[in-house]
Amino acid sequence: MRNKCCKWTVYLITAGAMALAGVVYGQERNAATAQLQWDRCLICHGKPGLKKVLPNGRIISLYVDRDQLARSVHSKRRCEECHTDITTIPHKGEIKKVDCRHCHYKGSPMGVPDTEKYLEYEESVHGRAVKEGNPKAAICQDCHGAHDVLPPTDPASHVFKLHVPQTCGRCHLKEYSDYSKGVHGKQLHEGNMDMPSCVDCHGEHRIYRPTDEKSTVYATHVPETCSKCHAAKQIVGKYGLSPERVETYKESFHGIATEFGEKRAANCASCHGYHAILPSSDPESPIYVTNIPKTCGKCHPNANLNYARGSIHVNPKSKESGVVYYVSTFFRYFTTLVILGLIIHILLDIYRRIRLRLEKEKS
Repeated sequence: MRNKCCKWTVYLITAGAMALAGVVYGQERNAATAQLQWDRCLICHGKPGLKKVLPNGRIISLYVDRDQLARSVHSKRRCEECHTDITTIPHKGEIKKVDCRHCHYKGSPMGVPDTEKYLEYEESVHGRAVKEGNPKAAICQDCHGAHDVLPPTDPASHVFKLHVPQTCGRCHLKEYSDYSKGVHGKQLHEGNMDMPSCVDCHGEHRIYRPTDEKSTVYATHVPETCSKCHAAKQIVGKYGLSPERVETYKESFHGIATEFGEKRAANCASCHGYHAILPSSDPESPIYVTNIPKTCGKCHPNANLNYARGSIHVNPKSKESGVVYYVSTFFRYFTTLVILGLIIHILLDIYRRIRLRLEKEKS
């Protein structure tokens, strides 16, 4: 019996090893086949000077770097798997842009990540712009690259966190310039991976206009988006930030109004800015002491220097808030005593009425 078990174990191990070897061999064979096919295409596309002039005068390079392609996630794919409208070599006629949906869809058998990223993209501001025929709208290749697509975790990838601002900035120049001046952009540029990039606030594929209620930067969603970092203990503790910023905002008039869906109420971005976020000690910051009247004046036309004298993000439960703490504590106890006195008064009145009724019935 023991020998029989040993034989089955050997058989299973051997079968598993053969299956694994088959997979590895298959992958290597696919890679070899793909690279042999590249040779034909690279006869022309391997020339660095190959280019095309579009009707609008824009010049695009048609050069493909073999080494770059070999390092990409598509290194085992043949050219015509992406360029599906090319059936003969040399090819003729207009070649359309690659449609990544050919492989990237939910349930695809091509071995690609099984996600709904493309569906999310189609509903985004970029995807909708493409459907409307906007030639400048961002498509997959604009963010992920064309022949140099790498995993997002690869430091050389266009969508690696440190590179995201530059990738988005190719289209959003003003926003990139402002972001680069802010505390988030400066520190991310220095390699601080804790800092938010564009996608941390706006999303990755599911990006909507700020005026769209589904957007993570819609007026009433901004506090929640900012709180992902500014209410996270590992972030506020590490950088010495106040852990009460989000809580005190939510308890303020602005925070309560926002919670009830009032999009006109001031949110984090209304005061601190959104791309060029600067510390309060910076004279260019909208919350620098002399700039506060102007910042508050966007909603409160009569704002003056008195607006800058009071404390902001005050926590009435903390003694550090000074007189606000004592006033708040007084009213908390005073209100409790008033309500308690009212309840006692009502109970005594009910008792008196019951007693009078009973006495009346006896007489």
